[in-house]
Amino acid sequence: MTAAQGLPHSQARSRTARHGGKRLTAPFALRCGALLIDYIALVSLVVLGTLVARMLGGGARAAGNSAETAGLMLAILMALLNLVVLPSFTGLTLGKWATGLRIERTDGGNLGIGRALLRHFVGYPLSFALLGIGFLIAAVSVHGRGLHDIIAGTVVVREGSI
Repeated sequence: MTAAQGLPHSQARSRTARHGGKRLTAPFALRCGALLIDYIALVSLVVLGTLVARMLGGGARAAGNSAETAGLMLAILMALLNLVVLPSFTGLTLGKWATGLRIERTDGGNLGIGRALLRHFVGYPLSFALLGIGFLIAAVSVHGRGLHDIIAGTVVVREGSI
């Protein structure tokens, strides 16, 4: 069905897995796996930049310093692309894509840049600052939403058909 057939535009394009008309929220273990994949991708860029810098002489030579700086800049760019741009338009990060999950607004629409920034750069640090309790809320809450999801008005769901 499409928006012309009576569904709201956000539901007409939704690729969310549904069971009995309800969207299926993501299991906590898959969410943890997706987060791990995202952070491994970011950390690997920093490690690669550091290794190249050390091979070029590290802090003693200008080439080593610039390689390390390039690695850090590449990691920052990757973080912005993976945690803001991709989720804003597709609802996916690399980790969410690999695990078959998707981030949506609670009404089923796309995130948008503002919500993605709020979720990843305010909600995540706050969840970490609370010693991870903000993340554990997703494991015990009925709706499967962590503190960062509640702050940004989002939900992580399974993508595709079950």
